[in-house]
Amino acid sequence: MNKKIKLCPSILSADFSQLGDDIQRLERAGADMIHIDVMDGDFVPNITIGPPVIGSLRGLTKLPFDVHLMITQPDRHLEAFRDAGADIITVHAECCPHLSRTINRIRALGASPSVALNPHTPAEYLRWVLGEIDMALVMTVNPGFGGQTFIEAMYEKIGAVRALADGVGLPLDVEVDGGIHAGNIERIIRSGANIIVAGSAIFRAPDMRAELDAYRAAACAAEQNS
Repeated sequence: MNKKIKLCPSILSADFSQLGDDIQRLERAGADMIHIDVMDGDFVPNITIGPPVIGSLRGLTKLPFDVHLMITQPDRHLEAFRDAGADIITVHAECCPHLSRTINRIRALGASPSVALNPHTPAEYLRWVLGEIDMALVMTVNPGFGGQTFIEAMYEKIGAVRALADGVGLPLDVEVDGGIHAGNIERIIRSGANIIVAGSAIFRAPDMRAELDAYRAAACAAEQNS
């Protein structure tokens, strides 16, 4: 795997009363992207933010917005999220009966399409759309809340997704989200991921930059040892 490692902090664990300040802190601390979790209280048991909030944040940073739609009917809202400033739009395979159509709509809107899989959705679901997406998101916790523990079986699944892409020669970004911290990043990278989403561990850290630097150092160590 020669994909560039990117750190993509999630603002799910930020202080929602000062989201703008927290996003700018992440940029100064060395983040590569900003992960924005959108939840509808239906597909997952939580409700977060929508296009108006994302639009209000867009002008505060030049970092790409990686918008993860954990909603039951994403097709209804793709244009609104793109207009709000989403650079990457991730939809869940579990929510899209016509997944290829949804992916193609995202690209037609000018965003980068990505597909997420819940922990117990097989990697094989991606086989038929691999050539249409730029990124796959492997959920390593059951989505809905921050601060959960990484599901150990997901190391194998990360590897399965990377193997699918490598098997057909596609330079797919493999993103991982859930229960990630400096202590498990090296194994996650060795398993095949190259985009790391972390939230609570970053926002709880006394020094956000030092935490991100530790992640990057662990990622570099994983590449050197692989």
